[in-house]
Amino acid sequence: MRTLEKLLAVAVVAGLAASPAYAAGGHEPEKQDWSFNGVLGSFDKPALRRGYQVYTEVCSFCHGVEFIAFRNLTKIGLTEDEAKAAAQAAQIEDGPDENGLMYMRAGRLSDRLPSPFPNENAARASNGGALPPDLSLITKARRFGPDYLFALLTGYEEPPEDVEIAPGMNYNPFFSGGQIAMFSPLFEGAVFYEDGTEATIEQMAEDITQFLMWTAEPKLEDRKRMGLGTMIFLVLLTGMFIAVKRQVWADVH
Repeated sequence: MRTLEKLLAVAVVAGLAASPAYAAGGHEPEKQDWSFNGVLGSFDKPALRRGYQVYTEVCSFCHGVEFIAFRNLTKIGLTEDEAKAAAQAAQIEDGPDENGLMYMRAGRLSDRLPSPFPNENAARASNGGALPPDLSLITKARRFGPDYLFALLTGYEEPPEDVEIAPGMNYNPFFSGGQIAMFSPLFEGAVFYEDGTEATIEQMAEDITQFLMWTAEPKLEDRKRMGLGTMIFLVLLTGMFIAVKRQVWADVH
């Protein structure tokens, strides 16, 4: 019995130690009214397209989205020609060729969006030792998901007088510990939206959050439609079973 109690105690301690991001994740972000929230929620297609633009023009220099292929971009409003053009503008490592050497070529629709760095060491060397995370699943990997990401991107501020910031770090109360190596990536007018939307920090943060929610769960709308259809079917089936039961037992007193 004591052995079992010890094992349970160790498991509890290990569980707490393994989830520091949940236990000390900085300030709790304000809940946002996202279009994809709720049973009938869906992605804001114009925001997805704008968010992809923010990713390519701001975020892609340090962060990758390794699970997204160029062909997937047609799901967020790009035409097939636009997706092909985006792929061809990228340089993809391929090979080996007949001489056993790797080479670079223009991208294809079947290629995934390339990482900005060839390996982890190169990524750390270019970012002062910090490793920029892949953003494909970032809204699923962080507590409060999209609300956290939006708060983080809009939450940079000057540190309080009693807070000492380490060299090369920036103050953000929503990041665990309050200090983050990434400087504020967004500033007013950082991109020029083709649809005329004003590129404020809040607008860009909202758009990139929409895009990264899509990269984390591109089947969200399909899942919700299937779930709603299943619930309607179950309600109708339950009603039919009740009607049949009443008919069968109608003459039983």
